Parts: sequence; C-alpha cells; structure tokens
Amino acid sequence: MISVLLAAYCGEKFIAGQIASILPQLTDSDELLVSDDSPEGDTATRDIVLAFGDPRIRYMQGPRRGGTIKNVEFLLGQARGDILVLCDQDDVWLPGKLTNARCLLLRTDRPQLVMHDAKLVDEALRETGKTLFAQRGAKKGLLRNLMKNSYTGCCMAFTGALLPHILPFPEGIPMHDQWIGLRAERFGAVYFAYKPLILHRRHEGTQTGKGTTLRQKLAWRLRLLRALLKRWRK
Repeated sequence: MISVLLAAYCGEKFIAGQIASILPQLTDSDELLVSDDSPEGDTATRDIVLAFGDPRIRYMQGPRRGGTIKNVEFLLGQARGDILVLCDQDDVWLPGKLTNARCLLLRTDRPQLVMHDAKLVDEALRETGKTLFAQRGAKKGLLRNLMKNSYTGCCMAFTGALLPHILPFPEGIPMHDQWIGLRAERFGAVYFAYKPLILHRRHEGTQTGKGTTLRQKLAWRLRLLRALLKRWRK
C-alpha cells in the first residue's frame, strides 16, 4: 500500500491540478492524505479536495499554524502505507511517477529512500529547460548533504521502515526533507534516480527555497549535526 502525503496551505490556486495528476496513478488500496494548515475560517482548500469525492482521499485538519514541518510530521503519523510518497500542492506529477518509485523501492538491494529528478517549470507549467538535480548538483553523501542539501520532499519516496528513525522531527531543523534524507543516509540505503518524474513549479508563492543569511544557514547546520549525533545509535 502506498500513502501519498500532501501538506496543504492555502492551496486553492494549484492543488486541484496536483490531485488530478496523482489520482490516476493510485491503486484502489492506496491513499492520498491531505493535511490542511490553512488559517482558521479558510475553507477553499478543503472544498476543492472534498469535491473530488474520491474514497482514496483522506482530508484532515492539520496542526493550526504549525508550519510545513509540523504538518508533514502529522501526516507521517497518520499514514497507513508501507511506502510513503511526499508531494507539494503546486507541482504536477508526470505519468508513471508512482510506478517508477514503487519499482525502485522494490529493487533487489532494497533502498529505503528514493530521490528522483524534476523538471523545473514556471507558474504556467512552461518548462525552463532546467532540472532540479542539475541546479543543485544533487548527489548522495551524508556530510555533503549536511553542508549542501540535495533532498527535496516532493521528489522523495521511502519505506515505512524508516519512520522510527526519523520521527519525531527534532526541534529547530531547517526542513523535514533534509532530515529524512540524512537519516536514510545513515543506513546507506539511498538511491538517486536521474529521471524527472514531476513538474516542479517555481513561483512567487512557493513556501520553500527562499533566501537565507549565512548566519542562519550555519545555525541550521549546527542544529542538524547535534540532532544527528544525538540519534546516531538509534
């Protein structure tokens, strides 16, 4: 069973297109979990999600004002699948995304986490000619990804066996995806697939990838390092 996890926040502009690209790829036993962190009284995202009327969709109210990290942590605690797939509300999946992720996680060497590439597009889904991996120089490596993160949640799928090693999320980490990737690196069970499987939308309302100061980046990495060392044997 696959659980697709979508952390939503005021997603009325793009979320319908994302859900429409996900549902045809789910089997009858799979599920799409949508945790809505929109401000109290804002029902637009809920109305769009429930309008699909698909029994595989589980809509729930996320932690109010918890932010993306707490919202994803909540979703991971609700998932019932043995394969977990993160997604963003404003991207679009390409056909075969879920099949590819499932096959990679069922390889003989059984990686616990797969990270795939993405085509970068603008707000209108026009391709920029760039990919996420090329832009970030994405590669495996624990120390490398502690200093320069390659992990992006919307391009990640991993097995439920990883959950005890990543939950709960440590306080003060910069983002959940880097933490999940680093914990998977700890077990040497990561596979990078250099095939774009989604259209990754870049626009003014994007919640992640904003500029940060050098001081903030250093502080984040110190927090991550402390958290990794604290859980190294777990």
